[in-house]
Amino acid sequence: MVNPLRSYGTRLRKLIGRSGPDFFSEAVETWQEAPGEELPFHPALALSGQIDRIRSSIFASLPETIEALTRDGTASEGPTMGWRFRNVDLVDGVLYGRGAEMHLRARQNRLGLAFRPRQSASGALYETWTTNRWFGSWLMDELLTWPLAQATGAAFRTGAAPQLGGHAARYEEILGVVPRRIQGDVHFDELILFGDLANNRGKWTRQRQLREKLLQGRQLTSVPGVFLLRGTGGDLRLLLNERQLAERLAAERGFLVLDPMVSTVDEIVAACGAAKAIVGVEGSQLVHGIISAPAGAAIVPIQPPDRVAATLKQISDRLDQRFGLLVAEGHETAFTLDWKDLAATLDLFS
Repeated sequence: MVNPLRSYGTRLRKLIGRSGPDFFSEAVETWQEAPGEELPFHPALALSGQIDRIRSSIFASLPETIEALTRDGTASEGPTMGWRFRNVDLVDGVLYGRGAEMHLRARQNRLGLAFRPRQSASGALYETWTTNRWFGSWLMDELLTWPLAQATGAAFRTGAAPQLGGHAARYEEILGVVPRRIQGDVHFDELILFGDLANNRGKWTRQRQLREKLLQGRQLTSVPGVFLLRGTGGDLRLLLNERQLAERLAAERGFLVLDPMVSTVDEIVAACGAAKAIVGVEGSQLVHGIISAPAGAAIVPIQPPDRVAATLKQISDRLDQRFGLLVAEGHETAFTLDWKDLAATLDLFS
């Protein structure tokens, strides 16, 4: 018999200190979509002393982040997994099954009772908490999981994708991403989920197929580089001399300067599709350029010393691009970069 107050019971157990089972332990079937394997990786190119500037990292521990940025040789990547569940409720952005829960979004109704949804469905969800939180994660991860969900015959998403300058709809149009949008709560008689974070060869292949679709039919002109402005968009990471650096790259090195908040997807893809370098503050706006740029392109995120990440290197590895480590001076939300450091880092790729 189905518990009509399943989600409330799960919350109540947490309030009294009783933890529920791991959500994925409740799967009725588990399989590999792509195997894990040993893959070759190359270290980021960096000026002497860049590693010493790093004070803290995000998305992984500092040792893990530095290892991902500097590893040279083969490293093990895990498999891409699939799980099938039965009798799962999606209520207010949270999946509930047999006392376990998994959050896809922040709850809007944090204390209210939640009854079993009246809607029923069966199919696959291909989103995660991070792809709902950050546009860049949606662009670099969720769009790659879409083909796995589509292959099941019924791919679902909880509402619209996250936005940066209103670009999500155009990417979905170009790539043929047409999920069944879930409005409100739903009961899944059968649900398929994917574990698709591993940077294995299967994901490399899907990343390259995505780039091919983005560039298909476009007339591209090779340019020395593209600087993608961040400004004050998204989570605050303000490069105080961003405009000055961008303008100098344009004047002295022939770079194009684009503001993704006012440029269209087609303009960005056309500019970056044959660019020899993609430069800008580390963040979601830079993913626009990386996923379009060709093999061999230099990917140079400008990173604040208190928030260094290796996330974007994962994409550049998939696309056979070259990655640069460039750490600014200041703190997480406001920092500066010396022109000489930027110019010398770009020269490493010559």
